[in-house]
Amino acid sequence: MTTTKRKKLNINGWINLDKPAGVTSSDMVNKIRYTLQAAKAGHAGTLDPLATGILPIALGEATKVLPYVTDSMKTYVFTVTWGEARDTDDSEGKVIAQSSIRPDESQIQAALPRFIGTVKQVPPQFSALKINGERAYDLARAGTAVDLPARDVFIENLTLLSHTADTATLECECGKGTYVRSIARDLAEILGTKGYVSALRRTKVGCFSEKTAISLESFLE
Repeated sequence: MTTTKRKKLNINGWINLDKPAGVTSSDMVNKIRYTLQAAKAGHAGTLDPLATGILPIALGEATKVLPYVTDSMKTYVFTVTWGEARDTDDSEGKVIAQSSIRPDESQIQAALPRFIGTVKQVPPQFSALKINGERAYDLARAGTAVDLPARDVFIENLTLLSHTADTATLECECGKGTYVRSIARDLAEILGTKGYVSALRRTKVGCFSEKTAISLESFLE
């Protein structure tokens, strides 16, 4: 029995995808490439599986400018839940520390300026960064202690949008390589408590925004 190969098409352009939660960025690229039978595709900046939002996907000739889009400024809206630290710095991880301290609005506002500009940031233990050829998250899952050095990242704005007794929702505009999970972790430490990202949405990547985004469901219709 012979299997007929699907013909790959030379499709060029961009899809401004609104990624749903529960899937990887690579999953979305593969889904779109398979659906369109596109010969070549890639994305501009990984989103964690639990995150939603803007995932620009380049097709064909558009992949040549992916590095420029990936390097552009990005905007995120995220919620920090106070009182627990998790090994992944998000809701998917195991609880590794707890605190009864809950910061108030004025304390949070007072801490935010420390994150503006070029700042040193230690990436999360569970990240895609490579250490001696291996992904940090693979090492972390295997129980290996991961020593990730601090590196410079740029944060243009960090704004408190809303606040409850146990959570704070913030908006962040930042440059390439910034980890929102690290911001949440470090903000909690500065405030004398523990915290992790319980919700994360990317609302903008360069010129790609929610206004022109298409959902996966709409794309597949």
